[in-house]
Amino acid sequence: MEQRRIGNRTVSAVGLGAMPLSTKDPRPSPDEAAAVVHAALDAGVTLIDTADAYAHDEAEFGHNEELVARALASYGSPGDVLVATKGGHTRRGAEWELDGSPAYLRRACEASLRRLGVEAIGLYQFHRPDPTTPWEESMGALRELVDDGLVQLAGISNADVDQIDAARAIVGDALVSVQNQFSPGWRSSAGELAHCAQHGLAFLPWSPFGGVSAAKSLGSTAAEFAAVADELGTSVYRVTLAWHLAQADVVVPIPGASRTESITDSAAAAALHLAPEHLARLNAA
Repeated sequence: MEQRRIGNRTVSAVGLGAMPLSTKDPRPSPDEAAAVVHAALDAGVTLIDTADAYAHDEAEFGHNEELVARALASYGSPGDVLVATKGGHTRRGAEWELDGSPAYLRRACEASLRRLGVEAIGLYQFHRPDPTTPWEESMGALRELVDDGLVQLAGISNADVDQIDAARAIVGDALVSVQNQFSPGWRSSAGELAHCAQHGLAFLPWSPFGGVSAAKSLGSTAAEFAAVADELGTSVYRVTLAWHLAQADVVVPIPGASRTESITDSAAAAALHLAPEHLARLNAA
């Protein structure tokens, strides 16, 4: 598997987004979910993205973190796997809400530590800006978690360029990544991706298959990605991830998966290198 950098860590060029293992309906069984994580590890994946809020509802808050921890433990010796989790989203019933206050982020981080069974979280990401809490306060809380040794590396999610720069100023060198929505059908974070490349921050596109997964036969963007996949004799999902990887060497896509076949196919995308003419077509789609 091709490798890329997140801060001082080397990870697989394609990660695993564990969210569907907890939020998909119907949800995979515990054994099926563990098998997906194990298949990712077998394929060379060394980045797993989770979050405390990935659950059906408030009653099972932390479900995804606990699932990932159990799957890693049952695998045996998974090697140098970077587990990235997030805090700042809350749940009220099945509703998604926000709390970016320093007091809440500390409690959330401490709870994630317990669920993951680690002394320090490898990569802790502020999940989403909270309009009721100044961004600078949330970033100060993130910096304190690093300074206090609860977090090794810090990241932010769903942030714009100004917020990225404010985070860099407050969190310092510990800030290593930005996770925004980016996909063939959702390119509004292209500016943030370029900004990350300029400053050496890893860019983790979430929902990387947007625009090709829902209706591969509909729409010009989906049609172009499907056409390239047909020409190369591979899946449209591999082509999509290869397109992501070609955007910049800081990009590390984290495709979600709820089946072993899905993550195995996604992991293989790291070995697919698009010709310039294919990349040009996809960039213009």
